[in-house]
Amino acid sequence: MSYLPRLKQEYRERIIPSLKEEFGYKSVMQVPKLEKIVISRGVGAAVADKKLIDYAADEITRIAGQKAITTISKKDVASFKLRKGMPIGVKVTLRGERMYEFLDRLVTTALPRVRDFNGIRATGFDGRGNYSLGVLEQIIFPEINIDQVNKIDGMDITFVTTASTDKEAKSLLTELGLPFKKN
Repeated sequence: MSYLPRLKQEYRERIIPSLKEEFGYKSVMQVPKLEKIVISRGVGAAVADKKLIDYAADEITRIAGQKAITTISKKDVASFKLRKGMPIGVKVTLRGERMYEFLDRLVTTALPRVRDFNGIRATGFDGRGNYSLGVLEQIIFPEINIDQVNKIDGMDITFVTTASTDKEAKSLLTELGLPFKKN
């Protein structure tokens, strides 16, 4: 038998019937699912120092377990001394098994390591069923060795779902284990 991530199995066995009952879906195919997770970090200081992009890409790669790609600027911005085609950030898109593994590590290991943590805000929904979360420090992930960190930086994590409304997406993400604040 092949390997199946814990959260994926839980989604199939427990979450699908729960959401189907909660929203009255007629088919299993109507139940929203997590499509992908995008982890990104903007490195504005990379305009002056090109090595910062490599450090950021290495950290995001270690956190995600998948090689991060460099994002480049699309246009010139004179006030930021930015030219078209310069590297300004890194990102990685996780799907399938890696996505579920990352979500499991985020919920069980990384978020509890945040100082004074009492849940994530429910204001990060975009109206189309997607949720964005900002992490202030990359050192909450156990894959990052604090002694090798050049600069403590944050990152954005976006959860893309097939849900059509924010209410459906919030129910899905809550069932998957994201600890939303209680108002």
